[in-house]
Amino acid sequence: MIEIRTMKVEDIAEVVEIDRSSFTLPWTERSFKYEVTENGASRCWVTEVDGQVAAMLVLWVIVDEAHIATIATHPKFRRRGFAKKMLIHALVAARAEGVKKALLEVRARHVIAQKIYCDIGFADVGRRPMYYRDNGEDAVLMTMDDLAGLKIADTV
Repeated sequence: MIEIRTMKVEDIAEVVEIDRSSFTLPWTERSFKYEVTENGASRCWVTEVDGQVAAMLVLWVIVDEAHIATIATHPKFRRRGFAKKMLIHALVAARAEGVKKALLEVRARHVIAQKIYCDIGFADVGRRPMYYRDNGEDAVLMTMDDLAGLKIADTV
């Protein structure tokens, strides 16, 4: 069974494992716990597949904007569309809260992720030079200026 749901404290160990296997600058367990339990701007989601957390996402709602803070999929569940569907789910939920615009940063070399984001309606609007402190890589800044334009017909 596949379920997209709100992240719980009990999910954090699996979420940290996903984060560590996905990023060279992973978040700490404490950071995820803060997002789940204390940060009022945070919306945290997981995709659960047969009882295992397969993907995770943290989104911050700031006034009428959503900032995708982190999104990742466990290596054994990659290339199956789980993160894409969860991102769309999170954006639809944010839109229901009155959010009008979304933004995210993605590594310049991560062209597969950039294509996925473009497929659902994000546009490349610029660069954040030397954004990633592990290697000085640029981030591509992507935005969706109108969540009403979210491309969901063929993905949910």
